Formats: sequence, C-alpha cells, structure tokens
Amino acid sequence: MGGYSNSIIISLLVIFSGIVNSQSNNYTWTPASYKEALSKGILFFEGQRSGKLPASQRVTWRGDSALTDGNYTGVDLTGGYYDAGDNVKFVWPMSFTIALLSWAAVEYGSDIGNAGELANLHTAIKWGTDFLIKAHPSATTFYTQVGDGNRDHSCWERPEDMDTLRTVYKIDTNTPGSEAAADAAAAFAAASIVFSKDNPSYSATLLAHSKSLFDFADKYQGSYQQSSPFYISYSGFKDELLWAAAWLYKATGDGRYLTYVISNKGWSQTVSEFSWDNKFAGAQTLLAKEFLKGNSNLLSYKSNADLFVCALIPGSNSLQIRRTPGGLLYIRDDVNLQYVTSASMVLLVYSKALTAAGRSGVQCGSTMFSNAKIREFAKSQVDYIMGNNPMRTSYMTGFGTKFPTRVHHRGASIPSIRTFPQKVTCGGGYGTYYSSPGSNPNIHVGALVGGPDSNDKFSDSRSDYSEMEPTTYMNAAFVGAVAAFLSG
Repeated sequence: MGGYSNSIIISLLVIFSGIVNSQSNNYTWTPASYKEALSKGILFFEGQRSGKLPASQRVTWRGDSALTDGNYTGVDLTGGYYDAGDNVKFVWPMSFTIALLSWAAVEYGSDIGNAGELANLHTAIKWGTDFLIKAHPSATTFYTQVGDGNRDHSCWERPEDMDTLRTVYKIDTNTPGSEAAADAAAAFAAASIVFSKDNPSYSATLLAHSKSLFDFADKYQGSYQQSSPFYISYSGFKDELLWAAAWLYKATGDGRYLTYVISNKGWSQTVSEFSWDNKFAGAQTLLAKEFLKGNSNLLSYKSNADLFVCALIPGSNSLQIRRTPGGLLYIRDDVNLQYVTSASMVLLVYSKALTAAGRSGVQCGSTMFSNAKIREFAKSQVDYIMGNNPMRTSYMTGFGTKFPTRVHHRGASIPSIRTFPQKVTCGGGYGTYYSSPGSNPNIHVGALVGGPDSNDKFSDSRSDYSEMEPTTYMNAAFVGAVAAFLSG
C-alpha cells in the first residue's frame, strides 16, 4: 500500500468498507471497517521508521535515514521511530508508544491475530524495543533523545536528506530523569509479555532491561527536563514509577512490585487524562484489574479508575471534560486526538475487565454507567475519528473517501527520495513544500492527525500542526482502541 501513487490510492479508497446511513448521515461501521483501520494504523509505524529499512518495508516512499546516529558518542543509536512530523527521536514518548502497542497486543492479541495483523503489530513493537535496548547500554545510562529539536524544527526536509546536528542526550546518576527511565521500564515489561511465548529469550532480555531501568528510575529520582520545550513533565515522575511497577508486576508476578504500588498508593491521583506525560490512569487501570482478581489492597486504584470514567462519560455528575457539539472529547487544543485515543483505550480495557469480573459497571454519584454504556461511549469516539463527525471526514490518512491530504509531516509532504533523488535543503523544503497549497505527494497511510477544533471545525492546512500533525503515541492508542471492535 505504501508504494502506490497518490491518485491510485485515492481511487482504491473509494471502495469503502463503511456503509452510509442516508437518514442519519452516519457511517455504520462493520468489523471489516475496524480491521481496515487497525491495519492502516499499524502500517503508519513503518512510515516513521528511522535507520536502515528492511527488505520487508511496505511504506516504499521512505528510505534509509540517520544511519550514523550516536556515532560521535561511540554508541549505536540507529533505528527507532521519529516522533511525529519531524525528524527527532524523543525516546520518552517513544517508550509510551511501545507500551501502548504492547498493551493492545496483550489485551486483544487473539482478535488482532484473527484480523491477520498480529505479526505486523509484533514487528512494530520490536522495531521500538530493539532501539530501546541500544539506548540502555548500562544500568545507569539511558539515551533519551537523538536530534536537536529546535534546529530540526527550523528545517523542512526529508529524514533521508536531513543534515541538522544529531545531538544526543542521556540521563545518568548525575542527570537523572525518572519519567524517561520508568516509562522505558514499562515499555520493556509490557513488551516482554508480548514476546514471552514466541521468543522467550528476547522476552527475558526485555525484562532484564525493565528491571534495571526501574531500579535506576527509583533510586535516582529526579524529573526529566532535557527534551524541553517539547516534552516537559507536568505530572512529575511518580505516575511513571507506578506505571512501570504495575507492568513489572503483571510481567513477573514478583511481590516486590506489588508491595511497591501498595506502599506508594498515596501517590495516585484522580485524573481526567492519560497521556505521554500523565500515566496515572493507565497504572490505575492495570492495578484495578488486579483488585478485581482478588487483591483487596489495591482498592484505592480501583476507586481512581472508576473516577477516571466518571470524569469523562456524559451524564456523570462529576464530569470534567467537555465535548464538541459533535460529541468528541475535547481536552486540549494541541493535538487533541492524542487524548481522545488514549482515553478511549483505557475506557475499553477497563470496561472489558469489569465485565470479565462480573461487575455491572461504574457508579458515578447517583448514576450507574453499565459496562456496555462505557464501551458505547468509547466506541463513539473511535467512530468519530473514523468519519462519524460533522465534517464527514476521517481523521486517519488513507481511510475512507475523505481524509486529510496535507498532513504536517516532512517526509510525506516532500516527493519520495526514490522518485526525486535530488537533495531537498533545509530552507528549500520550507519554501517549496511546506508552503505548497497542494496535497502531499505521499499518502502517509494510517496516520492520525491532531483533529478538529472545539467546534468540530477542521482545515486541512499543513501549517496547522495542532490539527494536522501525527504522533506515534496517538496512533498506538488508536490501535489499542479500535482493536476492541474487531469481533463486533
């Protein structure tokens, strides 16, 4: 799919798996629709790859890039994922991305396998964990960024052409960053579960890195600031420590990690978002599942997980998050769909766990919201993204008959190096391609964009990064949300 021309793909996508209801002007999605969205959501990650691309690469408008990353420090830091529409590898959000993809595999592996996408999902996860292993060369050293964000953002060039300084940043005992280290520990632990059956030796390696990074994050506590101003911790590092400990307990069953979350339950906070910065809702959901299995010492986490539902679901008397007139959760102006996808994933995982435990739902004040109601609300968010919205557009590139065509993404907006091998310079890219009114020459199939404004309005404008830029963690959360509907 990734190698097709723009015009051919648009023609093919007219054959659309959603059915339009002419009376309601809404799409009625079928399991095939969700399977298509899942498939494309996973494919997106191949367009974000850094390093030497494999022969199996399906997104063929991309080429090899950043093949010397880490060289000047004597460490191989090639590979991994570019964060969003730029050419920087921000490792903290990359870890969150890998944890979310792994969570999707853990929760919905069977359904994803039946959809024929489990191997592709495993490949996407491993592309990330292979890099994270390189980034953790010793117990107290972890490389957290490759590329200078300010210099990179001053250029508009393909990753295959980039000539900005590939500055390397790291955390160690002198410059700790507990958020970044603990998030990577969570990613390693979650991924170790994914590979535990098919690749036990690799799983063991991941788990060893997880334990080491968790110990580093906990022993040398300090807030991560090196990716400022792009990724700054506002929630502190205690949420990441709980997130990592919860995954380590799930991966190992080791009582040490259970003791840790019980001893530090006072850290847990009532929240209304789940994001690259704030992991409380994710940790609470994981630990609420353990409570539902009989661990009564985790009741406070279960209570917080309930309150997360109550903060989001319409009709709750403790509702905290507004919705657009069209029904979309609206948390922040900046790339709002990242929060919608992550919230939807958590709501779906939690409602599934409640059902499995024989619980009827969540009590929000005087109102009981059934598991079916929680699932229905999360589904409305997924369906909105796929096209059930006032703009009648999909917010996933390459999905549906109408989707964003001017995605804020350097590689997608410049002709492929395979068809246009001439170097595109830093400034030349801005002048010729960033400012072009035309559609991107490469359709970045599966890329979710930031989404509409608070009134459901959306302008397909490349310069508006808040509405038009994709991110890896936004797509990863969508994979985890849409997977819930593969079997109807």
